[in-house]
Amino acid sequence: MSAITHHPSPRTVPFRAPSARLALKSVGPSPGQVELDGAWWPRSRDLSDELPALADILDPLWGRITRIAVNPRHWPIIPQRIFVNGHVVKVGWFTTELDPHKILLLSGTSGRWDLLVIPPEVSAPSAARLMAAASASTTAQSTATALLTAELVDTPSSADTDTGRPDQPAAEMRSYAPPPRP
Repeated sequence: MSAITHHPSPRTVPFRAPSARLALKSVGPSPGQVELDGAWWPRSRDLSDELPALADILDPLWGRITRIAVNPRHWPIIPQRIFVNGHVVKVGWFTTELDPHKILLLSGTSGRWDLLVIPPEVSAPSAARLMAAASASTTAQSTATALLTAELVDTPSSADTDTGRPDQPAAEMRSYAPPPRP
């Protein structure tokens, strides 16, 4: 008796650039967990879509990610598990023990990592500043919420800069005064 085995022909898979927007410190995890190890800027509030992309990038860098914890305040649905690089990563949540703007990742080989979570709706310039602050190795760090609050307080909101006239920026409207007549 002979067996016929169908072997599909190899196919090319297009290169997919990493989809997680991420900035990491160049050193290992923070001792004592008083600092952030970097920042993550997800594209949405859908953890089922966002976490696999994040863990997919961090798995080879930090070792196999085994658990992820978030604060549920800003996440409408938290999956119990996700699949990353052929293994299951358990996802949990803490309400009081974890800063609402931070994500905790655990690796069996390299320990604990804490990342600032930049809300998806934050502007690109603000996100860039937050990512730089969270991943800076030389600056004094504060909590994730403190970094985010400081950025949002220092950056004027669209309500502060909107004049209601798309053809004229707010700065021009506020500083405009008719020239004095001779």
